[in-house]
Amino acid sequence: MKNTLQTKFWKNKKVFITGHTGFKGAWLCLILHKLGAKIVGYSLKPKRKSLYNQLKVNKFVSKSYYNNIKNYSALKKSVVKFNPDVIFHLAAQPLVIESYKKPIETFDTNIIGTANLIDSIRNNLKLKVKSLIIITTDKVYDTSNKKTYTESDKLGASDPYSTSKACCELVCESYIKSFKDIGKILVTARAGNVIGGGDYSKNRLVPDILNAARNKKKLLIRNPNHIRPWQHVFEPLNGYILLAQKIYKNNLKSKEPNWNFGPDKDSCKSVNFITKKFNKKLSLKIKFLKNNQVKENSYLKLNNNKSKKYLNWKPKWFLDEAILKIIEWDNCSNKTKLKISLDQIDEYFSLN
Repeated sequence: MKNTLQTKFWKNKKVFITGHTGFKGAWLCLILHKLGAKIVGYSLKPKRKSLYNQLKVNKFVSKSYYNNIKNYSALKKSVVKFNPDVIFHLAAQPLVIESYKKPIETFDTNIIGTANLIDSIRNNLKLKVKSLIIITTDKVYDTSNKKTYTESDKLGASDPYSTSKACCELVCESYIKSFKDIGKILVTARAGNVIGGGDYSKNRLVPDILNAARNKKKLLIRNPNHIRPWQHVFEPLNGYILLAQKIYKNNLKSKEPNWNFGPDKDSCKSVNFITKKFNKKLSLKIKFLKNNQVKENSYLKLNNNKSKKYLNWKPKWFLDEAILKIIEWDNCSNKTKLKISLDQIDEYFSLN
């Protein structure tokens, strides 16, 4: 793979990934495997219908610890035993609607789980971790004013999910300011709305679209006019990996620990816009829900200038291309899904 990713850097690097059985985690495992990394994962067991199982990602992982991120002793033992060079923290309760149903579990998993991971390496001189990338979300910002949010903007909260992630950011800030060694290696990554092949999450737009088309059912749309920073899953994963390289080598010129990974303005579109794009390729029967009981922010855009400037990162697949790749992936047979996945990775990362 070309691009600014450094295959030599990742060759035989020991990488610990929490949440590796999830949608983004499974894709990250595939990419890092192609780069030559040695991967150990810590996560709940994969759901029966998941990208991880579909592509048999376990073949590309040296070892999986199936446990809860809330189990501090098990988590610390796993990290210490592997002694990784790089850690990516993706384990989370990632769904807004689910957070309304289970707020305490969401807070416990996302806040305490994050603190557990960071604390598992604190004051442990035997560990050689040089990059700790904590994945949060674009929904950590105070969205009372409609604007394009930069990393220095005020954090805010509304639903339990965004609240839990804003708290994650504060937990990270506390560890960075309180513990010198942690401050050298820890950063947070705030990604826009991620779409891609193999996402089977409930109450997410693109999985709902594909499921409705596949089963010839009505597509129920909650908030057609809500604007989001849509991006293919490879975009933020590329950013996380570039960020980890820079932190590891200690040559990151910006010392601020928070990073946005979102699309350019042209890809910040409404739910209705995305639905129409998919509908040009799929036969959808759409029903708009008039009374949505779940409160969600209506407007969200990210400023990605910092990542462009200091990481040489940039979006590559804009909406039309991303949607075509998702449909290509979803329409191929199970026997060819791994090949299509690896081909898409090669295609994306060969772009300048």
